[in-house]
This record gives sequence, structure tokens and C-alpha cells, in this order.
Amino acid sequence: MADNSTLVSETGRSLLADSSVLDSKIIETSKDNVCPGSGLDVEEEMPQIETRVVLVREAGKHEELLKALEEIKVPYIKTDTIEELGDSDSPEFETIFVVSDFQDSVFNNLCKADCRVIGPPVVLHCAQKGEPLPFSCRPLYCASMLNLVLCFTGFRKKDELVKLVTLVHHMGGIIRRDFSSKVTHLVANSTHGDKFRVAVSLGTPIVKAEWIYKAWEKRNETDFCAADDDFRNQFKVPPFQDCTLSFLGFSDDEKANMEEMTEMQGGHYLPVGDERCTHLVVEESTVKDLPFEPLKKLYVVKQEWFWGSIQMDARAGESMYLFEKSESPGLKKSVSLLSLSTPNSNRKRRRLKETLAQLTRETDMSPFPPRKRPSAEHSLSIGSLLDISNTPESSTTNGETPKSCARPSKNSTPLPLKQSARWQVAKELYQTESNYVDILTTIIQLFQVPLEKEGQLGGPILAQEEIKTIFGSIPDILDVHTKIKEDLEDLMMNWTESKSIGDIILKYSKDLLKTYPPFVNFFEMSKETITRCEKQKPRFHAFLKINQAKPECGRQSLAELLIRPVQRLPSVALLLNDIKKHTAEENPDKITLERAIESLKEVMTHINEDKRKTEAQRQFFDVVYEVDGCPANLLSSHRSLVKRLETVALGDDLCDRGEQVTLFLFNDCLEIARKRHKVIGAFKSPHGHTRPPASLKHVVLMPLSQIKKVLDIRETEDCHKAFALVVRPPTELNNKLLSFQMTTEEPPKEEWLKMLCRHVANTICKADAENLIYTADPESVEVNTKDMDSTLSRASRAIKKTSKKVTRAFSFSKTPKRALRRALMSHSATEGRSPSSANESYIGSRLTSTSSLAGVPSPSLVSLPSIFEKRSHTLSRSTTHLI
Repeated sequence: MADNSTLVSETGRSLLADSSVLDSKIIETSKDNVCPGSGLDVEEEMPQIETRVVLVREAGKHEELLKALEEIKVPYIKTDTIEELGDSDSPEFETIFVVSDFQDSVFNNLCKADCRVIGPPVVLHCAQKGEPLPFSCRPLYCASMLNLVLCFTGFRKKDELVKLVTLVHHMGGIIRRDFSSKVTHLVANSTHGDKFRVAVSLGTPIVKAEWIYKAWEKRNETDFCAADDDFRNQFKVPPFQDCTLSFLGFSDDEKANMEEMTEMQGGHYLPVGDERCTHLVVEESTVKDLPFEPLKKLYVVKQEWFWGSIQMDARAGESMYLFEKSESPGLKKSVSLLSLSTPNSNRKRRRLKETLAQLTRETDMSPFPPRKRPSAEHSLSIGSLLDISNTPESSTTNGETPKSCARPSKNSTPLPLKQSARWQVAKELYQTESNYVDILTTIIQLFQVPLEKEGQLGGPILAQEEIKTIFGSIPDILDVHTKIKEDLEDLMMNWTESKSIGDIILKYSKDLLKTYPPFVNFFEMSKETITRCEKQKPRFHAFLKINQAKPECGRQSLAELLIRPVQRLPSVALLLNDIKKHTAEENPDKITLERAIESLKEVMTHINEDKRKTEAQRQFFDVVYEVDGCPANLLSSHRSLVKRLETVALGDDLCDRGEQVTLFLFNDCLEIARKRHKVIGAFKSPHGHTRPPASLKHVVLMPLSQIKKVLDIRETEDCHKAFALVVRPPTELNNKLLSFQMTTEEPPKEEWLKMLCRHVANTICKADAENLIYTADPESVEVNTKDMDSTLSRASRAIKKTSKKVTRAFSFSKTPKRALRRALMSHSATEGRSPSSANESYIGSRLTSTSSLAGVPSPSLVSLPSIFEKRSHTLSRSTTHLI
């Protein structure tokens, strides 16, 4: 193959020879020149050779280059031709040529003359780092591949390989012919061969040849490094490159998912049996035999190879995952025993019973109990220390004496053949605790530890923040329950009826209170993180597929395993209640068990309370992110979100009539926000999670103490699901009427109004919340919802918004409302009134119902409609003219 051949460049050097060996020889030679021998007198001074830089052609016009040479204090000269330098080989100078173009004739002549040639980026790099100019036996244009050791595989065209090797040398890289652990990158043109397999096993990055070409295009960028992960990952060799897969034994959904993943990872897929396939992926649990005789070139592999390749981000070796017909030895034995035909039917029944008992014991070895709750007599595994019978026959048969029988009782009487009901339930408590510890251990060892492991093949599968969110305080919970299990084990080994089970729970109640709330409160967030990462990160999806198929998981997903801590404490409380029922009244453990049950209830109550607070905090932040311009003082430790209500504005006070308004009811305030007309951009957190843009715009944050009355507007043909609030802001002298129409069925209007009044009454310290609700007719407050859903109404609202924009665009005043207010004030001044009274009249006249409710007459009510009519006529006329 070409990658094992020796290639020679124009200068006569071997391109694929280990350049590191050549570099070491140069370094040793330079050391010999500096220190020729230790026997020389110290007083003799070595002749110093001055470094001189020659800027050739375009390099002499580079202003930054000239400044960089001045910074590193290196003398330089400019020249257009090499012939001008007659003393280029003078022993008094070490001449370094700086050439901007490594492809012109000047560069080729310098290489043939064996001159030191560097590019401008090398000088700029040295000036930036404060380092001297490097000594290189080859032309060095830039340092983007400095300290990188590359190896090539799969290249059959000699010219292409020569070009790639030359570019690597120009960027400061080192080439090795043979692959070793010192190689930092493998440039592969094929996924076959020993070099590729070794690189996969060592976790060495495998990239395409395009990586070198693209790095050369960025050669003039001083800060660029070809080994940067973001840049290199664009050119990595996908796991299924040069592979054509087919899938056998999978469901339609799973097969479609795997086919999609195959294309995402650079491969192709074809139907089963196609001769062009290179791999046949088999579901080993459903496929017992292949439907055809596979070709010799076809790899028949288990699905673990497929998911393992995606997880490693490189094609795994097929030899470890070859599909074979697998039959369990135990199953073979049981089948052979079941198929025995003997004349004695009793012997057959006995053998059948023994076989079934053995299969049952093998099943019980799993830490995951069956869904059906087993009885206390038959739920122990074969190797469990609790599988002890106190009968003399069993002791003799097993050849050992149980510890419970070795210690004589006080009355020197043999123990009963059957243990007490208290012992049976205590045994079940220990067994479930043991199984629970095994599950937590599986979660940590099978999932958390591999994800946190450094130096993963293909890089980290998940970020540390995501791992912490998923697993939370699982290790702390495991530590506590491991201690509980050990204490229960010691109790069962030395069982007496007077042993206290409650003391064990009380001993660790504080630890349970400390470890459980952080996990349970954020369990939903943990599940959401798993779902999101599984969709967005194929390697994590493959990681879960591989581990969840292992027998330790009992074919349960990670989310199903993580729910066990949420269920454990209620389960322990039920078992303690059972033990308490079978505990005699005179037993001291009776009271201790009651205290233990109460301590567990306190832990669960604390968890629920913390969870409620956590959910409330999340709801708070959701409101802050959803409402643009939300006041910062909304966030408060004593404040909680009660209800959210979607409405439509029926008045013009807060916003335009007909606009969608969202009411956020808190325990002491009401946040009112309208729907944004234009949503721009999205929020991105520091951890990279993209949050949707704010869909609402803040209008007002109103304390509930400002709500004076709540109006329940009667249902009529022209008014449906409407209500109003009579409010008085501290800056206003008169009441204001805010009317809304509910747009959702839940909650019912009556329930919403009662809820609102209850929190208003709590805020103003009143017990009679019902007295805040008043029933009003739609005509009395001039509220009408008939035109809210009509097409004509929506069109008129759109025209109204357009007319406002047009009027503002062609008006000298940007605030027509203020201009209108000034006009009203001047009009009232001519009638001998003060500006303040005119302002009060204007505020009161915005809603005629407000003046009637407040009992304050408004003299300007007659003049206001005419002014509004003139204003609206002007707006409509300007809009018609523009149209």
C-alpha cells in the first residue's frame, strides 16, 4: 500500500520517515556545536553567530511583520531577488528567509539551496509568544500543527500523499510511518486496516484528508490551531463510513430509528439479503437463526456493535460482536431433564420439580424482583444468608448449623418449625433493601461512572452539568441505604423478637432528610434532561441502548431505574406498618416503630414541601422569562404563583381593546401582560441551552391592595364570561375600571373570582372575601363582548393600529395622547378651571362607568366625545388618503 512506501520530495528527503528522529539528530548536532567538549577551558569563548532575517518580495511590505521583528529584536533586510545576497552562506550570519508564497520559484530555489525558510505567521507567532525564531530543517510556514504527530492510512495515490505530507511539514507537524501511542492524529482514507483498528482502541482522533487542506487554508491566522476540537470534529471519520448495513429482528419503529442513525453516522442501509451489504445487524434476543446463508465478506454482528460504534464515535471491531446461536447451558440442562422418559412417573415429577426450582432460583438471583410481590417464603435467592430453615433436617442436609440454632435459647427449647410473622416481614424489609441497594449500585456503576470517566473515546458524552442534573444525590442516597442494609443484615443474622427494627430507621432519619429532597424535587428535571439529551446527542442514545440491554438493568430504562428512590420511602413506611402490626404490645420495639414511621412521614412531608417550593420557584422564573420587561421586584421569597388566566381586554386603559391579555395571580399581586406583536430572537443561557423568546409584554404589576371591587358581569346574549376590576392606583384620585373576557373554559369564572377575592381579602386583612364581589349588568359598566370574535372586529382593530402608526409617523408629536391631554387642559383653562381639575376630569372621563361608581361627577363628559370623534375622523381620513 502507498502508506507503507517511502516517498521522496524534491529536496531528496524521505517524507514518510519519522521526522522526529531527524529532528532529534538536528538538536543533538546543535548541542554539539554549542558545547563541543567538556575538556575545553571555560575561558575560551565560542564564536557567536548572529541571526539575520531576509524578507523576500511581498514579505518586506508586511507592516505587522516588520513590527514583530522589531519586538523580538532581530535585524532584517528586504530583497526582491536572492542573487542580491552574495553572503547568504557566510559563517558570520545565520540567514533566515521569510517568504509569503511557498509555491513560487524563489521558494523552490531556496529549498534546493537548503536554506532556512519560514512564513510570516511564524514570525508573528514568535513575537506574540515572546519566543525566538524556531530552528527547522524544513520550510515552516506556520505553527498551526506544531507538536502534532500524524500517521496516514488507506492512501493509494502517491501524488496525493506527497502533497498532504508536505503541507503537514509546512504547518509544523511531524509524520510517522508506523502507528504508535505517540501519534496524535490518524489521517484515514479508509476504515479498514490495522492502523485504523489500533487508533480506535487507543482513542486516537481519526480525521479525513480534508482536515489538512482546510487547515492550510487558515495558515495566515496566527491564533489558529488545527487540533482545536470544534475545528477537528468537522472532519472526523464517521463510524459507518464505507459501511452498508441491514437490520434483522427489530420492530418497525426501532428499525427506522437505526436506519436514520446509520445515515447520520456516514453509512448506508439496504434490505436484508442484499449482496452489497457489509454488515448485518441482528437482534439476538428475537433472532435464533438466519433466514439465509451469509456471504464470507458479510459481518453478522449483534446490535451492541451498532450502538457501541456510535458511542465511541468510531467503528468498533466486529470480532467481539459476532452473532452466534446462543443457548443457555442451564436451559439446555432443564430441557434435557424435562425430556427424560422413565417408567416411574414419581421420579419424573420429582425431576421436573427440581428443574423448575432451579430455574426459579436462577431467576431470583437478579436484583430486580418480579412485578408481582413474592411471598416471604419463596422470595429469597439461593445464596442469600436469609435462606435458613431451622428444621434439623435442613441443617443436616446442608452440612452446616445455622447461627440462630447454634445459640441455645433461654428455655433450652428448640425453635419452632416456622418463624413468626414479624420475622417474615422483617425478612422482606431486608430483601427489598438489598435489592434497592443493588439497583442504586447499578445506576452508579453502569451509568454515572462511565459518563464521568475522563478520556472517553470520542470525547465526553455529556457535559458535567447534565450529568449532575440527571443523577443528583444518588451516591449520597446509596451511602445511607448501604449502612441501613448492613444493620438490617446484622439484625437478621442474630434475630430475636426483642431486636429493634425501628432504631435502625431512627438512626439514619437525619441522613434520609438530608439526601432525599434534592433528588426527589428535581426528578422531573432529571427525566427531561435524559429525554432531551437522548434526542439531541446520538452518542448518549447509543450509550443508553447498550447499558439498558444488559442483564443488570432488568431491561429497564435509566428513567425507570431513577424513579426507585422516589418510591422507596413510602414502601419502607408500609413495611414498617406491617412489622408494627405483628409486634406484641409488650415489645419495646412497638413504640420505636411508631417513632420510626413518624420520622419517615416527616421526611416525606419535608420532601413534598420542598418540592412545592421548588415548583413555585420554577414557575416564577418561567413567568420572568416569558414576560418581556417583567419587574425584578416580582421575585420574592414570600410570593407564590396562584393561577394564570388568559383573557381579552374589553377596555382601552391597559392596552387596545381586543388585545390578548394574560393575568398572573400571585398571593399578593397581579401581573398583567399583553401578547407581543413581534417576537425577536431567542435567549441562550451560559450553559448553551436555548430558551424560547418572550411571548408576552409587561403592562403593569398591581398589588392586590389596589383592587377595591370585583365585578361579576351577568351573562347576556351580548356579553359572555366577562368580569371587571375596580382599582385605584396610589397616583390616581379616581377609580379605574379594568374589564376582561375569559378565553378559556378552566377555571370557571365563579371559581376564578372567588379565588381572586380570597387573596385580595388576605392581602388587606379582611375575613369577608365574599363582600368584595359585586354583580353588575353589562349596560351599567358599558361592557360588550359581542364583537370580540367577529372578523369585522379584528379588521377594525388592525386598521386602528395601522392608523395609530401612520398618524405618529406623519405627526410632529410622538405622543398624541399627551397632546390631547394638553388640549383638554387648555380648553378647561378657558372655562376658568385649574389644570389639575381638568386632568382629573380627563382621567375620570376615560370610562363613564368609573365616575358613576365613584360618585364623582365629570363636567367634561359632554365635550370629550366630540373631541374623540374629531380625532378619530382625522385618523380615518389620513388613513384613507394613504390607502
